[in-house]
Amino acid sequence: MTAAILLQAPSGGGFGTFLVPLALMFGIMYFMVIMPQQRQRKKTQAMLSTLKTGDKVITGSGIYGTVSGIDGDSVIMKISSEPQVKIRIARAAIAQVEASEDAK
Repeated sequence: MTAAILLQAPSGGGFGTFLVPLALMFGIMYFMVIMPQQRQRKKTQAMLSTLKTGDKVITGSGIYGTVSGIDGDSVIMKISSEPQVKIRIARAAIAQVEASEDAK
């Protein structure tokens, strides 16, 4: 019976009762979506900035190769030894650097 009385009571909270759940939803969204994206972006930027000649890399489209030169925002990547095939790709297209044999 008290629940029915509470449901029928007029709400006089106004704007404050709307603002608290909205702030709570934004806080949850920030910690679950925005923060992990920022961490991943920083990790990717660090990986691309430490890229050097001789690194074995994988592009976002799945091409495996070895970095043979870096020219600003582009990378010259060797994808075949016999016959020797080199391509120029954007540095941002590199998805990951493979672990070297020493690290394994």
